[in-house]
Amino acid sequence: MSDIVFTRKSGWIPNVIREDGELKLRLGAGADANHAPRTFTFSISEAHLAAIRADLARHLLLWSAVLPLCDAAGTRGRLDENAAAALLDPILLAAPADVDALFRRIRWDRSRLIAHGADIGLLEHGQIVAAMRAATETSNEYHADRRRAERGTVLGPLDAAILRYTGQYLHGATVPRRMPDAVDPTLLPQVMRVIATAEQACAGMRIGRDPRRGNRATDKRDWERMQTTVEAAVRRAHPELVDDAVRTVSFLMCSEAANRSRNAPVEEDEETAGHLADFGGSTSKTVLSFTDDKGVEKKWQWDSPRTAAAEFWEFVGDRSAADNEVFTIEDEEMGEGIQLHFYADSIARITTLRAGEGGSDAEYRVEYGLVDGISGYRNLVNIFVRGGYAALEEHGPWMSDVAEFERARRQRNARES
Repeated sequence: MSDIVFTRKSGWIPNVIREDGELKLRLGAGADANHAPRTFTFSISEAHLAAIRADLARHLLLWSAVLPLCDAAGTRGRLDENAAAALLDPILLAAPADVDALFRRIRWDRSRLIAHGADIGLLEHGQIVAAMRAATETSNEYHADRRRAERGTVLGPLDAAILRYTGQYLHGATVPRRMPDAVDPTLLPQVMRVIATAEQACAGMRIGRDPRRGNRATDKRDWERMQTTVEAAVRRAHPELVDDAVRTVSFLMCSEAANRSRNAPVEEDEETAGHLADFGGSTSKTVLSFTDDKGVEKKWQWDSPRTAAAEFWEFVGDRSAADNEVFTIEDEEMGEGIQLHFYADSIARITTLRAGEGGSDAEYRVEYGLVDGISGYRNLVNIFVRGGYAALEEHGPWMSDVAEFERARRQRNARES
């Protein structure tokens, strides 16, 4: 649990929180593989908090220096907290000349400082602290427009109004939200017509969860499908809009859909997707065993208040990681199971042909199949839970020859690349 200790007017500037009694700096930067914004934290001291409170310029300089570390973390990596912590004293507590010297040695985000009023000429001459004397908490729209102009984009009145409505005028990476009060009342009806076009285009579409990337991750394919649908509809109905305005509308629709999925119970999320429509909340299985590639096991019993599929996918969401991408569901009584290989978009179905007796090894039949994304995995899991090994027969092809399977996998990958 965390509490906000200090924040500034612009919610995009890093704020200070207290988490389990420890002071930390928290900032949003970049996005994960599902386009959802990432949040990073690292520990600071009371002295650092005092400096952040007292000196906006130092606060902004720290933000500028930490952002490249967030970029280096990518979509799934961890922030190098040691490197971030090493910036605290030299930026927040050191003399101006030492701060200037530091910024000659490290990577930093120049555009973020300019957006908050830094003197460009002084920045270019390496006088970093002096350049921040006129810095402001709120970002400068002039610099946002200048960055757009550099890439050949000029906003019309409606484009600008749409970006203000979603809160993305200043920073395109800001989480979009609905802010009608930020729009000129004379333009708001036009903005709402564009939003209505987007809502109609994606009505009935959803962005499901993808437990392979964690319990709150969502399906990248669903996101891209909704994004493509919304952008095509908005461009067709409002051809005068620039790409920035069209993209911010699709980002808003996708973000809202992803949040609905993240905040729904697992059972509701699956039922909405139609995966459990004929499941009836029950299963023909009595006991199932879930395991991961690290040897962790979880049992599901027939009298559990939740479905086997829901408990399995929660297990995946809790345990899945870059080095933990193989998960198994086993019905020990029937001697059959399935093994999901997330790193290869493939699955194996396994049945026992002969149990091991008298010290001899058991004999198994193992057959491999290709899987089309998380929706394909969900479908196969539900089929196995309901009907076991035999029920999967019509959902192949299944290949017992490993070389044949690898050829099929390579051909699939070549077609998709």
